[in-house]
Amino acid sequence: MQPLQTPEEVFQLAFAYMGSKALFAGVELGVFDALSDGAKGVPELRSATGAEERGLQTLLTALVSLGLLEQVDPPEGGFANAPASQAMLVSGPDGSFGDYCRHQVSRQMYPFLHNISDVLRGRRDTVPFEDYEAWFGAPEEASLYSESQHAVSLPAAALLDAVFDLSDARRLLDVGGGSGAFSIALCQAHPELASTLIDFPNVIEVAKRFVAEAGLEARIDFVCGNALEVEWPKIQDTVLFSYVSGSVSAEGVAELYERAYRSLVPGGVVLIHDFMVDDDRSGPQLPALWALQHAAFTPGGVGLTPAFIGRLLADAGFVDITVGTFVPGMTRLVTARKPAADSARG
Repeated sequence: MQPLQTPEEVFQLAFAYMGSKALFAGVELGVFDALSDGAKGVPELRSATGAEERGLQTLLTALVSLGLLEQVDPPEGGFANAPASQAMLVSGPDGSFGDYCRHQVSRQMYPFLHNISDVLRGRRDTVPFEDYEAWFGAPEEASLYSESQHAVSLPAAALLDAVFDLSDARRLLDVGGGSGAFSIALCQAHPELASTLIDFPNVIEVAKRFVAEAGLEARIDFVCGNALEVEWPKIQDTVLFSYVSGSVSAEGVAELYERAYRSLVPGGVVLIHDFMVDDDRSGPQLPALWALQHAAFTPGGVGLTPAFIGRLLADAGFVDITVGTFVPGMTRLVTARKPAADSARG
């Protein structure tokens, strides 16, 4: 990232949250859904959204300025979804990225960041929840987070299956598996695969609903509790951590990888998918911002780097450690194997 040079660039950053809120309002009002079948004018959009005309016009102008909408025959014509909005913000049978934005990001992540300055000074008394366990101890919070995450985790699970060969896997341990999206998608792709999902009790209740809807109750089971405290099943040939390593303390990350090592059969593989910045900590921007957001409710947490994860995996006994890009500019996938002949660590 190049250093900012102009006042306008600082203005854009300072006001960036306004753009986010415009996006969230567009999703909340159903603007993108209303335009999913083609361009419409203000009167049609007013009827579809229930918004007052003047406020709606102001929102539409903001969405056009952000590139989320396009004007059709401006300035008197209608509005249409931009290609990215059509692809990501229109509701589908499994939800959309828009649901994730308006539920998890707008209603949960933004309020946490209100207290980030206090947290960075060592004060946690102003934070709504101390950590993930306390946060997800509230059933409504766990449900809102997990259900909104489901729609964005399903395509990520499909991507994982495309970039990593799981055809020989039979037992998957999905640590912090949330809604069950990865377990569900991978079990659907591999009929001989079975999965165990570990997560907090209120999150498990959400996952059970999605697993039942997928008809996979016989192949996906559950361990309820804090992954750093409960007993993990053994004789696993794959352990998956997706968006988990950045959600615990640095010491907790080391403990997770040691537990993974003990749960795997010799030759078994660990897969770590998460937001990671470069080893020199200069960026990219999105994982750097996610690390800051996690700091608000992850005592002792650190911004993840490939080198940090690789070092902890090696300390735990893993070999053949590889790092690859997963979602460009956002997440990476680190893989490692337990040695095929391991008599020293078990």
